[in-house]
Amino acid sequence: MVRTMVIAPGPTANGDLHLGHLAGPFLSADVCARFARAAGRDVLFGTGVHFTQNYIVTTARRLGVPPEELRTRSGAQVEATLAALGIAPDGFVHFDDRYVKGVQAFFDRLHGVGALKRRAVPFPYVARTGEFLTDAYVRGGCPVCLSEGCAGLCEGCGHWNGSGELLDPRSTLEPEDEVEVREAEVLVLPLEEYRPALTAYFAGLSATMRPRLARLVEELLARPLPDYPVTLPISWGIPAPFAETPGQVLYADAEVVAWSMHTSALAAEHRGEVTAADDALWYAEAAPEVVYFFGSDASFAFALVGVAMLMALGGYALPAHFVTNEFYELDNDKFSSSRGHVVTGQELAAQVPRDLIRYYLAATGPDFQRTNFTRDAMAKVTGERLLDPWNRVAEKAGRFAGGGALPVSEASRQAAARMVERFAGGYDPRRFSLTAAAFTLTEQLARLDRWEVTAADAGDFCHQVDVFLRCAAPLLVDLAGKALPDLAIPQKGTAGAAVEQIVPRVLPRLTGTVR
Repeated sequence: MVRTMVIAPGPTANGDLHLGHLAGPFLSADVCARFARAAGRDVLFGTGVHFTQNYIVTTARRLGVPPEELRTRSGAQVEATLAALGIAPDGFVHFDDRYVKGVQAFFDRLHGVGALKRRAVPFPYVARTGEFLTDAYVRGGCPVCLSEGCAGLCEGCGHWNGSGELLDPRSTLEPEDEVEVREAEVLVLPLEEYRPALTAYFAGLSATMRPRLARLVEELLARPLPDYPVTLPISWGIPAPFAETPGQVLYADAEVVAWSMHTSALAAEHRGEVTAADDALWYAEAAPEVVYFFGSDASFAFALVGVAMLMALGGYALPAHFVTNEFYELDNDKFSSSRGHVVTGQELAAQVPRDLIRYYLAATGPDFQRTNFTRDAMAKVTGERLLDPWNRVAEKAGRFAGGGALPVSEASRQAAARMVERFAGGYDPRRFSLTAAAFTLTEQLARLDRWEVTAADAGDFCHQVDVFLRCAAPLLVDLAGKALPDLAIPQKGTAGAAVEQIVPRVLPRLTGTVR
């Protein structure tokens, strides 16, 4: 059986998760893993937090706390928020000695095969302090789309901006400091060397890439690919284990593959497996199906740099699918912790049943374009499309509870099979879409709500309600958990799909309001 490894790259450990995070990769990855597992597949779901980006330093400075304290606190907040929303990874990355050694070992292997080259790279530099500025330490204009932002991955166009390439660079640590550009010798991964292999790889994925990722890949391959820094001349990060770069650290955004391998290993160990090394599950001979879920602005790091690193090392499986998402807004404005324009997952889960939250985030998810969250819309949509119709369906099904088994017709079995097929179309990694899954849930529930049940077709009705719940379970985790003895989804040709009778039972109601 092919093993599916679902990975949701961790956020920077500089705060809790807000709904923008959750509506994107985290809920999607959880739903994908739950459905695949219920369908009988071997699945590992890994996520965690990214602890080495220097955004932690700048946020800690703004908050007046040590960066080490902030990243530890943030990691715990993220883990608690995922649990509050029913997002249940098998493995969760923490910052510890094992992780540090694993990352250093990974880059040692890249260095050992000659993939890393020493190059002079331009960086913004502050003469007053003698410090180079990278990523969160420097802001300026993106040389590709002109958007204002920090160095690194551009939120506007998705391209990677080398710190020394920013237009009008300015220090975020001390805005009054004069900034010049100086070169520093660092180790880089020359991405241009992997152009032929990357071109062929992405051609094979073209049918399933979402539009923004496809556009980014096309733009990147239309010009020379950059030398991507693997070490940086700053002090925050994991020490680089190379004699050529004394005092430098590993570039946090270059940790993507090592981080992913680590979370996969943790996921397997959580399931009781013994892993020989963090990378063992990624060996090509194991033939895993690696599925990534991340925001479109992270595409360069995971889809281009990460794949190039795997190609450089050889012997590893390459990712099978990248499921990207756009931004999720709050009241038609970008979520912003610094401006207090934010709703955290824990905050909302303390007020609203999480099944309602999961359904609404799915129904309004930013699969292909920016979408928006408002409390009023959430109250209206969840009430009219989920809570009220489900309670009417549960009331109808409950009328037949306690009366013994009822027959299920062939027509009902065929209808149930079509229902499973429609849900699977939204859940499968190849065409994964939270909004499609939520739409199917809404339409099937409405169909059951319209059903005028009689004694003659009560068995068919109760059978299709049962199958509906199983298919909706990856989203409605609490309702399904209360209503069903197991969460298995009947597959064509199995005994579960050939059910000939069903015993009706009292079904739980959905409760709660959105305030």
